[in-house]
Amino acid sequence: MIHPTAIIDSTARLATDVEVGPYTIIGKHVTIGKGTTVGAHAVIGDWTEIGENNRIFPQSSVGAPPQDLKYKGEECWTRIGDNNMIREFATIHRGTVTGHAETVVGSNNMFMAYSHVAHDCRIGNGVVMANVATLAGHVTVGDNVILGGLVAVHQFVSIGKNAMIGGGTMVGLDVLPFMIATEGKKREATLRGLNLIGLKRRGFSEETIDNLKKAYKTLFMAGLKQPEAIERIKRDITGCPEVDHLLTCIETSQRGICRG
Repeated sequence: MIHPTAIIDSTARLATDVEVGPYTIIGKHVTIGKGTTVGAHAVIGDWTEIGENNRIFPQSSVGAPPQDLKYKGEECWTRIGDNNMIREFATIHRGTVTGHAETVVGSNNMFMAYSHVAHDCRIGNGVVMANVATLAGHVTVGDNVILGGLVAVHQFVSIGKNAMIGGGTMVGLDVLPFMIATEGKKREATLRGLNLIGLKRRGFSEETIDNLKKAYKTLFMAGLKQPEAIERIKRDITGCPEVDHLLTCIETSQRGICRG
């Protein structure tokens, strides 16, 4: 199951059925769970935890040092969940001591060729990053987010769950959950409305979708200032966890939110 040309550090711990391809390098203090395959010429950096049933394709790099000039080789981690697909030339970097000291990726995600996850990012579950989609450091991506090809996300941005970002978009502000954003002026992300198809595919009820529509119209189409819009939504829409989550994301945003 392990090709004789692979180089594996003595401190690495691999489950008995892990497959390792030719010329792969696995560094110090790495653990890899059962059912995971690591393709030829892949590199797994130091201090990396990889769960079960992941498929790591040839030429990919997981757990390499961050592209951060402040990083001086400190012990920082990359933690990968289960059932992820990491395609050719995709890169996922470990954390930094000035951040979370770890980069965390959940389960059931797909990282297409040449996609990049920088240091201290936090990725949820069911995320798809298309070819050459790029996250700068400290980015948070919620569950079931889709990032189109060539999307670039600025440092410290949050992208809420069940959002979708169209290809080629530059994301400099937080994208709220349940929304679609695409390229606007100067390629900057602009809201286009709710991710209705995605919500229906995920099994959201018609009542929930209707409540999100009402909240969207109040926030972005009623001509109200943001605090006024939030108060009106809290008054008019009750008992909907998704709307409550939407408002929490607005109220806790550090960078400000992407608008239409």
